[in-house]
Amino acid sequence: MRKLSEKMSNLKLIVYDFDGVMTDNKVMLDEFGKETVTVNRGDGYGVGEIKKLGIEQVIISTETNNVVRKRAEKLKIDVINAVQDKKSTVENYCRERGYSLSETMFIGNDLNDFEAIMICGVKGAPADAEPEI
Repeated sequence: MRKLSEKMSNLKLIVYDFDGVMTDNKVMLDEFGKETVTVNRGDGYGVGEIKKLGIEQVIISTETNNVVRKRAEKLKIDVINAVQDKKSTVENYCRERGYSLSETMFIGNDLNDFEAIMICGVKGAPADAEPEI
């Protein structure tokens, strides 16, 4: 099995889930049903530093809330939201752009990320991810 450092040195693409990865996994809901989330500016800095390495980044989320798209626009990275099957979406995204799954990292936190994480060469999760992840 290849060492993590070797896998990371060949990384071409990082795929992020949104809720729980780019947020604190909480949502605020007002009396009109409008949702808001909290993001960390430090994540934005990290995304910028990763760009300098020439690694493409994309957010793939089941979330339909427009906040996902707005955050991706701010970070200047691709986004695909309202996704029902993350595994197939990752496979298609990689195929369309010529990336191997072995040179792809998926960072997720929830059970609906599991299949997508498992097909990628590098797997990542925040410390408070579901135990199965």
